[in-house]
Amino acid sequence: MNINLIIIALGEPNSTFSEILFKYFSSKNYNKNNKKIVLVGSKNLLIKQMKKLKYRLVFNEIFELKNAKRKLINIINVNYKFKKTFTNISMSSNNYIKKCFELSLKVIKNNKSVGFINGPVSKKHFLKKKYPGITEYISKKTYSNKQVMLIYNKKLSVSPITTHIPLKKVAKNITKEKIISNVIQINKFYMKVLRKKPNIAILGLNPHCETIDMKSEEKQKILPAINFLKKIKIKIEGPYSADTFFLKENLRNYDVVVGMYHDQVLTPIKTLFKFNAINITLGLPFIRVSPDHGPNFKMLGKNISDPSSIFYAMDFFEKIR
Repeated sequence: MNINLIIIALGEPNSTFSEILFKYFSSKNYNKNNKKIVLVGSKNLLIKQMKKLKYRLVFNEIFELKNAKRKLINIINVNYKFKKTFTNISMSSNNYIKKCFELSLKVIKNNKSVGFINGPVSKKHFLKKKYPGITEYISKKTYSNKQVMLIYNKKLSVSPITTHIPLKKVAKNITKEKIISNVIQINKFYMKVLRKKPNIAILGLNPHCETIDMKSEEKQKILPAINFLKKIKIKIEGPYSADTFFLKENLRNYDVVVGMYHDQVLTPIKTLFKFNAINITLGLPFIRVSPDHGPNFKMLGKNISDPSSIFYAMDFFEKIR
């Protein structure tokens, strides 16, 4: 798979995403990037934010993709009326964010070999409880119904079977079929894109993979899924107890850890790698990557945000040939 164009939807205008982009475009890493990069968002706002944070960059506004140039920061403008360069997040930016996503997905639909990066959005204000997260929002917009969240680091990746749902709903949302479907997608991604057959570990749901109930999720759902996956030649082991799994001696043996719920695997991966990881959505018609951070309104306009995740995202696309 060869990615020669990266589309970046700017997302929530009152987030630190513009800041981390400025840090990337001002770095030596950007000069090494051979992909065409096209931003989709407000050029006027981006310029105002750039000046506020004291960066010096030039944006190349384009109206057609054929005019995009390598080594230039191309942008397709989306009009956005604003009073302050940085302000509190509210629903007033919802229509702008929606247009950024719609235009980005339209561009991607009409072009092959495209990678997609989106800036963060506010679940409270933009998604308004209609979607658990931006992963599900994009899946709905692309008519995809088997999306898989993969938090990727080249040393170790993790994937939760359930994503942004309350803990009380986790057990009933875990099925043998969903585990099988997710693991097959992960294995396919590693084989096709990363050209590697992954070693996969799967965690149990209950502490120590045990329960006082008559029947456990491990015996009813997880073990049957593992046994099926082994039969179709996927390299998978488990279920392992989550409390001791993330020790160094265990991690050396696996490429991916599949957990049953969001924080079971995202807490350790962020502890291990901090922002040196990216959120990849599998099961879409294209490769979608999101830097592993939210709007981060507490650091808004302060120029102190850690840009590691956008560097990791760009490096990931650069290595796909």
